[in-house]
Amino acid sequence: MEGVGLMFTPTPPEDKVDTRTLIVDQVQDASELTTAIFSMEAVVPTESNRTVGNYVIGQTNLLYIAHGEVRAGIDLSAISEENIEVIGTEDGPTDLIVTLPAPKILDSKLDVTRSKVFDYDRGFLSLGPDRAPELQALAQQEALERIRQGACNEGILARASERAEVTMRQLIEPM
Repeated sequence: MEGVGLMFTPTPPEDKVDTRTLIVDQVQDASELTTAIFSMEAVVPTESNRTVGNYVIGQTNLLYIAHGEVRAGIDLSAISEENIEVIGTEDGPTDLIVTLPAPKILDSKLDVTRSKVFDYDRGFLSLGPDRAPELQALAQQEALERIRQGACNEGILARASERAEVTMRQLIEPM
C-alpha cells in the first residue's frame, strides 16, 4: 500500500534562484571618515490585542532581540579653505591648524542575520491576532531607534570627535 501511496504523492517542488542579473542602481562618492563604531543589542517586546467592544479577547506578544551598529565620524568634504589656518614664516617652522566639522551619525543599521524573533505567542487558544510580520517590522523600527539613542547616550559623538582629531593629526603631522 505504501508503494501505491508514493505513486500518487507528488514530489516536493524544487526551489531555484536565478542570480545571473545584477543591476547597478547608483554609485556614490563618499568623503566620510568613520571614527567610532558602537555595536549594541536591544530587546524589544511588542504586542497586538484583539478586542470586542472594550474587552480584550486575545493578545499576541512578540519578543525581538536586535543586534545593531551605529557609525559616527566627520564629513571631510565639509572642510574648506576657511577651516585651514597656516601659522609661521617662510624661514621658520610652519603650523597648520585645521578646524574639523562637528561629528555626526553617519549610519545606523540592524544586523538581520544576528537579530531574531525570540518568542511569538498568540495567547490562550491562539485567540491573539496573527500579526507576526507587522509586529516584527514595528520591533525592528523601535530597536533601531533604541540603538541610535543608546549610542548617543554612551557618547558616540564625543568619541568620534576625539578619534577624528587624533586621526587627522596623524595624517597632517610630519614624520
